[in-house]
Amino acid sequence: MSTDKYIHSDVEDRIYSYWEKNGLFKPKQSSQQYSIVIPPPNVTGSLHMGHALNNSIQDLLVRYYRMNDYETLWQPGTDHAGIATQALVERKLEKENINKNDIGREKFIEKVWEWKNQYGDIIINQLKKLGCSCDWSRNAFTMDENLSKSVIKVFVDLHKKGLIYKAKKLVNWDTVLKTAISDLEVDQREMNSLIYYIKYPIDNSDQFITIATTRPETMLGDTAIAVNPSDKRFKSFVGKTVTIPIVGRKIKIIEDDYADPEQGTGALKITPAHDFNDYDVGSRNNLEIINVFTEEGKINENAPQKYIGLNRFDARKKILKELKEKDFFVKEENIKNKVPYGDRSNSVIEPYLTDQWFVDAEKLAIKAKEIVNNKKTNFFPENWSKTYFQWMNNIEPWCISRQLWWGHQIPAWYGPDEKIFVAENEDDAKKQAKEFYKKDVELNRDPDVLDTWFSSGLWPFATLGWPEKTEELNKFYPTTVLVTGFDIIFFWVARMMMFGMEFLNKEPFKDIYVHALVRDEKGQKMSKSKGNVIDPLDLINQYSADALRFTLLSMASPGTDVKLSEDRVKGYRNFLNKLWNANNFLITNKCDFSSTNEVPKLSLNINKWIYSELIQTKNTVEKNLKDYRFDEAAKNAYKFAWNSYCDWYLELSKTILFSDKEEDISEVKKVSSYVFKQILVMLHPFIPFVTEEIWLKNKFDNSGKDFLMHHNWPSGEAKIDQSQKDVEKIIDIISELRSFKNELNVSPGSFTTISISNLSKETKKFVNDNSTVLKKLGRVNEFLKDDQNKSSGSMVISGEIYKVYFDENVNLTLIKENLVKKQSKLKEEADKISKRLSNKGFVDRAPKDIVEQEKSNYNNLENDIKKLSLTIESL
Repeated sequence: MSTDKYIHSDVEDRIYSYWEKNGLFKPKQSSQQYSIVIPPPNVTGSLHMGHALNNSIQDLLVRYYRMNDYETLWQPGTDHAGIATQALVERKLEKENINKNDIGREKFIEKVWEWKNQYGDIIINQLKKLGCSCDWSRNAFTMDENLSKSVIKVFVDLHKKGLIYKAKKLVNWDTVLKTAISDLEVDQREMNSLIYYIKYPIDNSDQFITIATTRPETMLGDTAIAVNPSDKRFKSFVGKTVTIPIVGRKIKIIEDDYADPEQGTGALKITPAHDFNDYDVGSRNNLEIINVFTEEGKINENAPQKYIGLNRFDARKKILKELKEKDFFVKEENIKNKVPYGDRSNSVIEPYLTDQWFVDAEKLAIKAKEIVNNKKTNFFPENWSKTYFQWMNNIEPWCISRQLWWGHQIPAWYGPDEKIFVAENEDDAKKQAKEFYKKDVELNRDPDVLDTWFSSGLWPFATLGWPEKTEELNKFYPTTVLVTGFDIIFFWVARMMMFGMEFLNKEPFKDIYVHALVRDEKGQKMSKSKGNVIDPLDLINQYSADALRFTLLSMASPGTDVKLSEDRVKGYRNFLNKLWNANNFLITNKCDFSSTNEVPKLSLNINKWIYSELIQTKNTVEKNLKDYRFDEAAKNAYKFAWNSYCDWYLELSKTILFSDKEEDISEVKKVSSYVFKQILVMLHPFIPFVTEEIWLKNKFDNSGKDFLMHHNWPSGEAKIDQSQKDVEKIIDIISELRSFKNELNVSPGSFTTISISNLSKETKKFVNDNSTVLKKLGRVNEFLKDDQNKSSGSMVISGEIYKVYFDENVNLTLIKENLVKKQSKLKEEADKISKRLSNKGFVDRAPKDIVEQEKSNYNNLENDIKKLSLTIESL
């Protein structure tokens, strides 16, 4: 314990297994409950910096409420991640020369379970490295039997209510994975593309109408050309027909507001089967819908014979060649546009017309909107509710079917004439079929599985045992808070809200805390392609989980992205060492850890001051946590532990510990131990490993059962009297003297002599009464009643002047010259920035953040110049 440095690698795994072995993460019975469900990471995943921030916040909250007598449940688990897991296992099998179609569905699913059992807990173990205090005995998986039952029940119930139905609609289609995917799995990439201008000849005339398209292969499925009703250029064309070049099919020119006169040529080819906007235009105008792609992205039999079977991009080349040969091609231009890619397959996603299952999300959204409107559920920061309503007010039917094998298979069976029977199991489906057909018939189950977001939408109540009426469900639902990222407010948060209101008629959480992104130190988004991804496990191994957690929490400012730098983590590692060394100091000075449960007697000024600071800090940090201001909570706790306690209280206490006043020494030992113990308590939710290690080594838990994790936060009142104000005045004088030396670039270890002749009678008395501590900590030789006839600097504190005389080797004349030169350089720099900012061209053209940075630089320089002026004048 007496080692100079805190060695986290010797501590963290040992402490974590100690917590687990003693069952410290399980809820302890209490009259008040606090619960959080973990956003279930993908079973294929590994810890990234977003997880580290998200889970550090959750652990901070859970540990805080657990320490304050709440029955806390942090429900952990993982998501089966349909597409990601299936793709990963398929690739693994391919390396073993096994094709999933050869072994069949049942055998393939067995292989996925094998993979899950072997590798599926990697991220769970990584969360443990971070210090997460989830109740792992309740670890859930979205494909667990009880969760699967709840998924099936929800599907069947919603189908009975007419809120789930099957329909042919346009979806995002991945031609490699051959499945529908959600918008979240579509990566919109900015690309350098070509836009092609093509002439469509108007029938019975020598005129033509020109359209512009980036996807000429879709012209094989055109069913109209649209122009804007207000566009006078095309008025005479409306109602006429054109013949699609190289296809030969006739289509009509129609009017629709979707056509933008400012975009392209103002005339649009409409392909309802291959574009979401075109689909809407087609629906409004009763257009034919012609699908010209297969599920692999090849041209199907609805196209001219010569194109059938071609890959869509090969077809594009052939179509362009033919258009040029037949003089339908006008020109091509380079453009930048967004192209949708599948994030798993890395292939271009196609809007594709197919039979899928849908949820009537518009109806489910009604109650989910009401609870946010009525403040039963609140967003923090509040502005995220606007994003929530923006999505919910424009909600579309939710496509919930996926053409995969891994996932919850849809509980629907088809009769001989494709009649659908939805039931919780095959026997029930057969009963329905027998009733319908009046005889036994063979049924075939729908091969599709449900979208992963369907099952994770039930997470807050399915993990608590629903549809059974369990004790946990009764105690912990609604959950207290959801901690999540903004990117899944619609995909996950909104779905949990809809399902919670539909099936329990209760909001799934009272509060939703939305955290920002973790970026690199330059503010750039982390990505493999940029090579700026920081692995949290590397930082944990190098600097400790506590240092990483504290860095992330201290930077978790509402609405502001976290700009993570390794230096910040290194800095907070030093904080852990500071605590470690403070503890070593107390041990060395034989401070008494055995009687730290009660507040000791407080008669000395420094003891009254530090106790008052402790209670004020504790109250502030508690308020910060309740307001979800984790950054402020971390900064206030840090400031008290490092500045008030380590830097000031322990330094001030040395003047007593090294005296011969036995009674005062005894009081200081008791108070320093008591306050240090409360610091460990207050910091534990932020930095659990180092605090627990110090706690256990000091045997603060005399019973052997009173762990730090279950220790209550300090209580008491902060009474501020003259004694505390006196200590603050001592700190002000010493701080100002140190700062003055720093400004003059004088060694902090050098001694000074100070004249107090200009001070008020009251302040002179104060300095004389506290001269011992002021001399020791301020490195002052003597306080003089009169001025000396030699060079000095004037230090102003609370409007009063202290004349400071330095050692003979300090040349104040030279210092003054250097300060004047420094000031001159700062003025030059400030003038350059001022000229830039007065240049309208620069202000208008430069990026906004650059202009703001320049303004900030100018203000900082102005402040430094003023400060230097005051110092120069004082010499």
